[in-house]
Amino acid sequence: MIKNIKELIKYRELLTAFIIREVKVRYKETILGAFWAVIQPLSLMIVFTVIFSLFLKIETDGVPYPLFAYSALLPWTFFTTSLSFGSIGLVNNSSLITKVYFPRETIPFSSIGAAFLDFLIAGLIFIVLMVYYKVPITFNLLFLIPIIAALIIFTSAVVLFTSALIVIWRDIKFVVPLVTQLWIFATPVIYPVSKVPEKFRVIYTLDPIVPIISSFRSTVLGGRPSLVDLVTATIMSCVLFVFAYWFFKSKEKTFADII
Repeated sequence: MIKNIKELIKYRELLTAFIIREVKVRYKETILGAFWAVIQPLSLMIVFTVIFSLFLKIETDGVPYPLFAYSALLPWTFFTTSLSFGSIGLVNNSSLITKVYFPRETIPFSSIGAAFLDFLIAGLIFIVLMVYYKVPITFNLLFLIPIIAALIIFTSAVVLFTSALIVIWRDIKFVVPLVTQLWIFATPVIYPVSKVPEKFRVIYTLDPIVPIISSFRSTVLGGRPSLVDLVTATIMSCVLFVFAYWFFKSKEKTFADII
């Protein structure tokens, strides 16, 4: 593991080049350019607000629904965007993999890096919402550092695992978007965790993305995250990352032959 990370650091300039290329390819010849990073969470926020706030009247513990939804859509969109592009990255770059050696994980990691830039751009809209709804700025925002770190680690684990699986079984590339569409209903994006029945809450929070999103929302809205849930999610994310990285590297030698 340490050896692989050292090699990845050695190829950090290549990783940076891949991230830049990923961003350029994603928005090449588009009129709106990087604004597309804002459109997805913003449009979902509007739709969710109309359906779940105006029509279904879902309680959000006193938080205005646009603010409630967007604060969760920020980390969720980062996760799904990374997974959408990163999981098929190896297959889409088959010509590179079959011609020259480099750490193969730089390809899925570059998709995560590009998605993080989208995350930062989309975050500007959230700052506007915070100002509009007069959300107080507190030192609790420092908790965003470990929360975002946990989010990146968990996202990296899922992307590494699925990208390796897609090389082996191409059917997985059709499963990934289906799972992400369903997964949003199993996360506290549309509704607060308090709406989950108490008897199911322990099982519900076993999914690391659940406490990560909940912690992110609580922090940016001026509160404090549950440290127990955040530490548990971080540990689980690290364990999943180690397993996913091991699985990815164990299959790496066969990628060129299979692709």
